[in-house]
Formats: sequence, C-alpha cells, structure tokens
Amino acid sequence: MANAAVAVKAPVAEKKQRSLWDDALKRLLKNKAAVVSFFFVCFIVVSALLGPKFLPYTYEEQDFDRINNPPFTFDLQKFSEEKFVELKPEDYVQIGGIYWNKVHYLGTDDLGRDLLVRILFGARVSLAVGFLAAIVSLIIGVLYGSIAGYVGGRLDNIMMRIVDTLYSLPFMFFVILLMAIAGRSFYLLFIAIGAVSWLTTARIVRGQVISLKNSEFVEAARASGTGHGEIILRHLIPNTLGPIIVYFSLLVPRVMLEEAFLSFLGLGVQAPMASWGSLVADARNFVTLYPWMVIFPGFALTLTLFSLNFIGDGLRDALDPKLKGKQ
Repeated sequence: MANAAVAVKAPVAEKKQRSLWDDALKRLLKNKAAVVSFFFVCFIVVSALLGPKFLPYTYEEQDFDRINNPPFTFDLQKFSEEKFVELKPEDYVQIGGIYWNKVHYLGTDDLGRDLLVRILFGARVSLAVGFLAAIVSLIIGVLYGSIAGYVGGRLDNIMMRIVDTLYSLPFMFFVILLMAIAGRSFYLLFIAIGAVSWLTTARIVRGQVISLKNSEFVEAARASGTGHGEIILRHLIPNTLGPIIVYFSLLVPRVMLEEAFLSFLGLGVQAPMASWGSLVADARNFVTLYPWMVIFPGFALTLTLFSLNFIGDGLRDALDPKLKGKQ
C-alpha cells in the first residue's frame, strides 16, 4: 500500500478579541491633544507634590529683603526706580542682556514670599478641591440618578422634579452663603461645591439606567433572585461607567474654576494657604506694577483647565460607540 502524502493544514490562529475598553484606549491614544494634555496634567501633579521638597522656601516664609522682586528684568537700576523696590545685584545673573533672578525663580509677592513655591502649593489645593469635589458630586449624583431611573414611576417623577427645582436655584450664591456662615475651610470648600454639582450627573446616570434596566443581563439577575440594590450597584452602575468617566473629566475643570472664583472673592482657603484663584486675587491690586504675580498663577490655571478639557473631549470621543466604525 503506497504511502500517501497527507497534507496537514496548520491550525488557524484565532484572532484575539478586542474589548470595548481596548478600542476606546486605541482611539484615545490617537488623540494627540488629549495625550499631550494628560502628560501635562501629570507633570503639574508631580511638580505640585515633589517640587516644594527641592526648594529652600515654604509657602508662608517671608523674605523681607526681597519684597516684590521680579523673576527677570532688563535693567536693575531702572526697574528699582520705576517700581519702588531695591534689587540686589548679587541675586541676579545676566544672560543675553536679561537679568534673571537666581534666588526666587518666579519672583516674590508683596510680602516677600516665593511665588514659585506658592504656585506649587496652590496647585495642590486647586487640584485637590477639583478632584475631591468632583468625586463627592459623582457619588451623590450616581446613587440618586440610578435609584430614580431603576425604580421609575412616581418616585422617579418626584426625584427628578426635586432636581428641576434645585436647578432653578442660584447655587453659587448658596455656596458663597455657606462659606460666609460656616467659615472658610478647605474641607468645607470641596464638600460645598461637590454637594451642589451633582444635578447633571444624576440626570445622565438616570437616562443610562432607564435604557439598561430592561436589558437581558438585568432580567437574568432578577430571575436569579438578585436584590434590587445589588442589581443597581453590580450591574447597572458599572455599565454606565463610560458617560460617568467622561463627565467626571469635564467636571473637574469646572469645579476648579468655581473654586478659583470663590477664592477670588475671598471665600476660598484661608491665608497663608493659597490656591491659584487666591494668588490671582491677592495680586489684583499690583497687576500694573508687578504683573508677574498675576501672570504666572493665571497661566498655570489656564493651561491646566485647557488640558483637563482636552482630556475630557478625548475621552468623550474615545468612548462614543458611534465613532467605532470610523477608526
């Protein structure tokens, strides 16, 4: 019997299945603005946490011999005469015709405090208030909206009418009144802002839960005897993470802007602690004489807000299922 050559067909490698999160990450990495913004925010966070450890000053330390010193100037003598300050020539190094401050890199404020250190500490406060207040807002809004959407009926109608009523109230004035009565406190600040920023979150989550509560996986959970609370926490809320993440990334810069507004009005953190908003507020009376006191903290706040919004837009585009077929 002749030996017949038997062709052995090599097994075809199975194509690895990509999850929705993998596709979203791939789309997000293609968004150059979001990626650059993410690294910039990481740089700000790391600088705020570690930067002050490498600087010889604290955020409240005063250098009475160097009050209102600029970060750089073209003429030491002329600047001293025009700005009513006495600059020490040994504090500056001349590079390319410009005298750079080698003692206080970004200059000092009207009390002789190092501006770079105060900006880094201000970043801690502004970012902490932004993220913590957004977390407080999400916790309240997600639970409120998921309960309203899941239960439905009369309870849903009552809960959402409460939201509509609260929407009509001037919440910024409520926060201002609360801060004025209870006093200025870092913890009260993010609790107050977060407690009044949850209304949109509740509406978003409610809409998502209504569209999911009659899905097959929810019906299967009910058939297996799973309780209502467990269905909400373990099945519905995890499936609304996409919109929640996007809204969280957009809520953080909004809260930071609200904190800056309150600090500008003098209702933010207490001195000598500072945020970016309070730094701008403290320097508003010196903007014509000593503009660096406003420019540097304002520039840091502006770039961070832009970056956070770019990240939010990138996440929104990445997590939008309608864009999947376009990539």
